[in-house]
Order: sequence, then C-alpha cells, then structure tokens
Amino acid sequence: MGNDIRIYMCIDLKSFYASVECAERGLDPFTTNLVVADPERTDKTICLAVSPAMKALGVPGRCRVFEIPKGINYIKARPRMKLYIDYSADIYEIYLRYIDKNDIHVYSIDEVFMDVTDYLGLYRMSPRQLAQTIMDEILKEKNIASACGIGTNLYLAKVALDITAKHSQGRIGILNENDYRDTLWDHRPLTDFWRIGRGISERLAKYGIYTMRQIAQADPEMLYKVFGVDAELIIDHAWGRESVTMADIKAYEPKAHSLSSGQVLAEDYPYDKARLVIREMTDALCLDLVSKGLLTDSVHLYVGYSKKEMLPPASGTAGLPFAANSAKLICEHTDRLFERIVSRHAMIKRVSLTFNNTVSDECFQCNMFADSNEVREEKNMMIAVADIKEKYGKNSIFKAMDLEEGATAIERNGQIGGHKA
Repeated sequence: MGNDIRIYMCIDLKSFYASVECAERGLDPFTTNLVVADPERTDKTICLAVSPAMKALGVPGRCRVFEIPKGINYIKARPRMKLYIDYSADIYEIYLRYIDKNDIHVYSIDEVFMDVTDYLGLYRMSPRQLAQTIMDEILKEKNIASACGIGTNLYLAKVALDITAKHSQGRIGILNENDYRDTLWDHRPLTDFWRIGRGISERLAKYGIYTMRQIAQADPEMLYKVFGVDAELIIDHAWGRESVTMADIKAYEPKAHSLSSGQVLAEDYPYDKARLVIREMTDALCLDLVSKGLLTDSVHLYVGYSKKEMLPPASGTAGLPFAANSAKLICEHTDRLFERIVSRHAMIKRVSLTFNNTVSDECFQCNMFADSNEVREEKNMMIAVADIKEKYGKNSIFKAMDLEEGATAIERNGQIGGHKA
C-alpha cells in the first residue's frame, strides 16, 4: 500500500434502540423478541426498532405493529429517546479513547465514520484488531453489540458495513476497490448499496441495469442524461471510488443556515386546526431564534394533505421586510402564507416550517417602519420566556392557544424527535 492510502471505519450499533431496551432489562437482544413502539398509539404506528432476534424471524426493522406475525410473542418497549441519546454519548466517549474527534464523523445516533489511518501504527494494530478492540469495549461497558465496515475510502467502509459485515467473522467487513469489484459488482439488489434508493434503482432498471458492474459498463452519456450531475457520484461508486475525505467533511461549511420544525399529525386535521399547529410551531421557532441569537429573512411552509385527498403537497416561501426574530412579525407572514397556499377544504396530515438564511442578530439593523422600543420589549420578553423554559422545562410556560383543541405543542414539548423522551 502507498502512503496515500487511508483506512476508514464505519461502526454501527446493532438494532440500537431495541438493544438499549434489552440492556436496560438485562436481556440478550439476539435471543429476546422485543420491539420499540409506543403502546399508546394504534397498531399502525411504526416500530422504531426490533431486536436481532425478531429480525431473525423475518420481521423487518421499520415495520408497523400490525405487520408483526400474530404467532410471535414479544416485548413492546415504549421509546425513551433521552435514554438512547445518553447511551450514544457514552459510546462516543469510548470512541474518543482511541480516535481524536477531528477524525470522527457522527453519521447518526447509532453510526459513526472514523479515519483510523494515523492510529494503526500508534497502537500497533491491524484495522481489524482496532475495530475489534473498540467493539469489545462497547459490548463490555454498555452491553451493546456492534458491526464494523473497514474500507480504503468512506464509501467502501459503509458498503463493507451494510453488505459484507453481516456475513463476516466478528461482524467486521473489509473492502478495497479490487475486493469490491471482485465480490460485489454483481450483487443484487442495488438498493443494498449506500445512496442507491428505490427511485434510482427503478430508473436504472428501465435501462436494463441491475448491478454495479452494469453501471460501470454503461454509457456515461446516458447516465448523465438520466441523473444529471448525480451521475458522477453513481459512476464513481460503481467503481468503488469516493473522493470525499474526513478532512473534507470537517472543513465543510454550508452556504446558508436554517432552522426547521416538522411533524406528522396524529390524525387528519382540518384547515383551522392545522393553522393552529403552524402558529405554535412558528412561536417555538421564534423562541429558538432568540435563544440562539439569530435572525431570519424568510419562512418556508410545507403542508402535506391526507392520502384520502389525492392532492399534491402545498409549499411556498414568504420573505420578511427585514431580517428578524420577532414572533409577532413572523407569525403574521407565516399566517398569510398558510392562507395563500393551503386548501381550506382539504384534510392535512403533515406540516413543516423552515426559517431560511439565519444570521447572527448582531447583523440587525432596525427598519424605518419598525418601532425599535416595541421590538426591544418583545425581544426581552422572549428571552425571559426562553430562559424560564430552559431552567424549568418547555411546558413551564405556554400560551393560551396551546390549550385549544388540536394544539400539539404541550405534548411535543415532552418528546424528542417526535417520540416520548
């Protein structure tokens, strides 16, 4: 190997939420049938995770409760999102014992990428030995099993994890570009590969392409015609190549920043109830702006209708007269946007609100049409409210609208990621 070859690891915590629930109960997730799903919701609710024992019985990881075969007896564990975050943080501390934070990229709550190139000589270990050492420590201290992919680039590490690790000794898969072409070029389905979703797979199938080998051998002009600039990434991945490095990830700075909030409503909502939810979301995001010392110059609203309506989603953007974090000002524009784009007679199931182009409130310049004293008084009030919520909990203070029928803020304030904390 040349000196320019880098070694990456991708470690995944197996059936993480379910494994945490088993660990808390002193149970083995590989022999215990357990699903993480809120028992207070209907059997249409999605299971956040199922234990490896359930997967071995053919139960998919993200099924709905009613899809679990009737003959399987299992434990239903209520989601505890704060507990999972605490476990994830503890496991991240284990990674830090071996790898500097600048060489770790947290991909999700249960998965990380690590550039371990400069640590192999330090510890006098092979990539497999280092991976096994870290995985053993996670199992010993947190009773959570894991799997690892090792590759000569980030893509190969992820593919080694997703495809080869499950069939490899110690749940550790290893790939370089040659191994990838020798062993996975004819692998099916394509959706097993990182960043090949159903949509891309279906479009490729229209051209008789079902494997990575066929992508690599396809006419590049055709691929660019079908996928545009994304074809470059698809072609590179077909050959097992990836140009992005850990250093690139760490150096990345988005051109614009935003804050957003979204939710899937518990039931189909009529127009007025959905508008109430949007007002609550606007108010909460404005408090978030103030507490972070930020301003926004526009808002984007997305509304997804009930499947029964057979209507495309509504979406639109409204610009503010000047960058602001005033709840009064922003609520007015969000309300008008809602009235402009949303059907008054259709039932609504999904809502999402985004504050675009957020910048530091040090950039604030008082607009000639704004009452500076009024703006200052409102901001001071919002800071006080944000401080109270931070100290005593999000439901320690709320508005009258949060008690109206259909309001969701109080319930959501007790959740993390849409699930009970």
